[in-house]
Amino acid sequence: MKNGGITAKRLLIYIAGLFILALGISFSIVANLGVSPVSSLAYAITLATGISVGMTTIFANIIFIIIQVLLNRRIDLKDFGIQLIVAFLFGFFNDAALWITEHFLPTPNSTLDSWIYMIISLFIVGFGLVFYLNSKLPLMPYDSLTYVISDHFKWKFSKAKIISDVANVILATIVCLVTIHRLGSIGIGTIIAAYMVGKIIAFYMKLMKDPLNHWLYKSNPEKEQQIRS
Repeated sequence: MKNGGITAKRLLIYIAGLFILALGISFSIVANLGVSPVSSLAYAITLATGISVGMTTIFANIIFIIIQVLLNRRIDLKDFGIQLIVAFLFGFFNDAALWITEHFLPTPNSTLDSWIYMIISLFIVGFGLVFYLNSKLPLMPYDSLTYVISDHFKWKFSKAKIISDVANVILATIVCLVTIHRLGSIGIGTIIAAYMVGKIIAFYMKLMKDPLNHWLYKSNPEKEQQIRS
């Protein structure tokens, strides 16, 4: 996911993308209709232990890094060190975004309110992912793990992504059922997010990819043309 040296603009949209993504996750948590497959294990651990979602996000991402090590049968200290830094940053953003959402926005008081929050979360998550992906900077551990699974088992990325998401949801379901005796982090919102987020990203990409890349690489037309092609 690297594409040339790190520039201030790419770093800016990368960090902004991670925070916007965390904000979208916070909306789904407050909606209480189930979080996305990617966040399901971390939030399940939060419900089971009472530990902040930021800390459990870091913990879950450390697990994803360990699985990468086991599959690759090697340790790339630089790569995993960067992933760990990103995991800590994203964990901090998750706690900050949830605090903002809970303190500055009204709590959903009806099923309709919850659905509105959930729909908003989908579009915020999609928006954040467009920034995060277009920065071409290091992937978060969960996304890196999906690529490792794809390479290790010689599966298409789409198949590896589905299997990763399903495995995460199954683990989250087990954690919730064993500890709090209900589905907790899993719900209708989980299914809708799994189906809709990719489509929302595609919609945003059509609108934003070229203008965003033009802003990122306008001082380097050759690089901009290379990315467009």
